Amino acid sequence: MLGDFSYCNPTKLYFGAGAVKHLNDELPKYGKNVVLIYGGGSVKKNGIYDEVVALLESNGKDVAEIAGVMPNPTVEKLYEGMEIARRHKADLLLAVGGGSVCDYAKALAVSVNCDEDPWEKYYLRFDEPTCEVLPVGCVLTMVGTGSEMNAGAVLTNHKSKLKIGHVFADEKVMPRFSVLDPTYTLTLPHYQMVAGIYDIFSHICEQYFSGEDDNTSDYIAEGLMRSLLHSSRIANKDMKDYEARSNIMWTATWALNTLISRGKSTDWMVHMLGQAVGAYTDATHGMTLAAVTMAYFKHILPFGLAKFKRFAVNVFDVDPTGKSDAEVAEEGLKALESWMRELGLVMNISELGVTEDMLEGLADATRIQRGGYKILDRAEIIEIFKESM
Repeated sequence: MLGDFSYCNPTKLYFGAGAVKHLNDELPKYGKNVVLIYGGGSVKKNGIYDEVVALLESNGKDVAEIAGVMPNPTVEKLYEGMEIARRHKADLLLAVGGGSVCDYAKALAVSVNCDEDPWEKYYLRFDEPTCEVLPVGCVLTMVGTGSEMNAGAVLTNHKSKLKIGHVFADEKVMPRFSVLDPTYTLTLPHYQMVAGIYDIFSHICEQYFSGEDDNTSDYIAEGLMRSLLHSSRIANKDMKDYEARSNIMWTATWALNTLISRGKSTDWMVHMLGQAVGAYTDATHGMTLAAVTMAYFKHILPFGLAKFKRFAVNVFDVDPTGKSDAEVAEEGLKALESWMRELGLVMNISELGVTEDMLEGLADATRIQRGGYKILDRAEIIEIFKESM
């Protein structure tokens, strides 16, 4: 490893069936006023809401609620939550839901005590918090984002057609604790499950496809990808397979808790392309990533050929005997595409609602990253979107 780095991750995890009982260990550490944050109501239908509320009540908490957090949380929803949390004088923000709910809670945590517009401060200028950051806890019900153990928070601004993620530098933004019960994920629709699986895989790839040194992080990434390929195929056939779903949940956490980014430059262009699509269409995040991946990887393959060859051999077991590096790498991408189609992922952006007249705007909404094997220009971005149609 040639990179120099620091590493700190303070999030405490409680993993396994029935792990929600560990709220009894965590809730006494915080003040009386808790803001309970959740999405569209599925947590009420499946009983998770009742479990959590009962534990809050038994711990003597005064609870306010922010309901209806959408899959792509908006700036307007953030402003609404700020008013509720300020009025309630929140001591703890408790997110119950998937990655979007956890992201929203972290965005709220840095905004409640902020005396500036948080969109301007955190998402346009990318400043760090100078105010008190409220503590966040998560009860995870959907896997994919890794938001339960990182300091990232993605917001969408529909007026400006922008979807932007800020990974905060201060570990205080990370959840203080997260509850991961794989049984909570078993009722997800197939579409959401496979979208989450691909989000996990994409997170690993964004960190893997960068750098040229012999980096321990890459070996860990390959192990995570192989585990995910194995478990995803089992879950795709039997969504109730607890072992497969628990492995997927655990892989999601390690895919984006910053461990495998250590010593790496990291890429993130697939996410920038996908988030631009999401800003225009509100499509499911994992599907926006899947829809742009193949066009992007084919475009950058010549510039990162050695890593794409390694990916083919070490992740998809491509036999390199008698083949050129380019042939091995291309075979690896074919194997990736075959797996994606096996899962039933969306493979083009037109299926997500993108039309030709959006392409210029999508390019404007795409933030160019510099950590991968090729720094794209605007013309290349438009070409990739065209290829993704």
